[in-house]
Amino acid sequence: MKVLIAGAGIGGLTTALMLHRRGIRAMLYEQSPAVREVGVGINTLPHAIRELAEIGLLPALDLVAVRTRELAYYNRYGQEVWQELRGIDAGHPVPQFSIHRGRLQKVLHDAVIERLGPDAVKTGLSLAGFVEDDGGITAHFTDAVSGGAAVTARGDVLISADGIHSVTRRKFYPDEGAPKWNGVLMWRGAAEFTPWRDGRTMAIGGGMGAKAVLYPIAHPQGGRQLMNWVVNIKMADGATSPPPKESWSRPAQRALVLPYARRFAIPGYDFAALVEATPQAYEYPMCDRDPLPRWTFGRATLLGDAAHPMYPVGSNGASQAILDARTLADALAAAEHPRQALAAYEAERLPKTAEVVHLNRKGGPERVIDEVEKRAPGGFESVDAVMTRAERAAIVGGYAGKAGFAAAGQAREARRPSVMAAQ
Repeated sequence: MKVLIAGAGIGGLTTALMLHRRGIRAMLYEQSPAVREVGVGINTLPHAIRELAEIGLLPALDLVAVRTRELAYYNRYGQEVWQELRGIDAGHPVPQFSIHRGRLQKVLHDAVIERLGPDAVKTGLSLAGFVEDDGGITAHFTDAVSGGAAVTARGDVLISADGIHSVTRRKFYPDEGAPKWNGVLMWRGAAEFTPWRDGRTMAIGGGMGAKAVLYPIAHPQGGRQLMNWVVNIKMADGATSPPPKESWSRPAQRALVLPYARRFAIPGYDFAALVEATPQAYEYPMCDRDPLPRWTFGRATLLGDAAHPMYPVGSNGASQAILDARTLADALAAAEHPRQALAAYEAERLPKTAEVVHLNRKGGPERVIDEVEKRAPGGFESVDAVMTRAERAAIVGGYAGKAGFAAAGQAREARRPSVMAAQ
């Protein structure tokens, strides 16, 4: 069997490695002229890291990523709403990692080149279309710069891991239109700065319509650490306003971000000073797409953001793509026919990811600070008097359970409200 993969991002590269582990040949085609370290920080959750550990990537990840120990939620005044341990410290067998997106991609790319060979990733090629017959599928790629014909490749299966603007998705659903914007602009950046607390802790602060995120994405050196930050602000009605350009590398002026950054207090940290010290900030609209009725037609299927783009809350985008890759590789290794494998993959992953998309639209686990702000917009003396621990656990732990990464303690706490209600 030979598998063609359009897109050499996190999903596409992980799929190639998973297939290689199962003895299936894969070839990747990437439209960028090179696989570069772009973007800023992301988190990868234990259920996804478990899959990467099984293909031997844990040592490489430990060199470039932080094993997240704790996550704390605050209101905009810096008052703690919820705190929980993460990763190994929460009882998982593997860590949660906070990492620069580009460094995660490089770990995966380096492994692909080492294991599949130097010619396994063809760059500068955009998927233009494909034709299927009884014996396989033929994909046509054009030169990403000139637009001229470049390569025709033949395989048994085509996996489109080419992002939110997927060519294959557009072919399957030509009338779908642009991604859906919820009116929130995200400003993101990272800078070498003073570590916060133990250098392994995340903070999410704010409430309805405005949030700040802080976490480290590299090991501290010389009293400094690469700190990632995000500021999310509701700027428009997404139902009536078109989104700005979607690009991870769209620059933003820090002067625009600073007034918003100063709205948030994170205990023991000068969040606004971190934003001001950032060499380059980036702007991105918070977009997703509606879940699809199906991902697979014949020998072609979708994976990752091409299949289920979701709001970046709950640290789930890259993690769900990694879970896609494992499920698809298992299906292709076990099935008697490629079409049977793609159907099994879709049946397993489509409903699960659709649920995460809908949960993220409601705020995901971050909804806990939204709910507290609704009840106590001016702050509080005791968060338990505003919202019981059981109610808060139901939001945070319930999301973790449905997204597939709940530790045993989270699952128990998330079940408490229903028990109490029954009593």
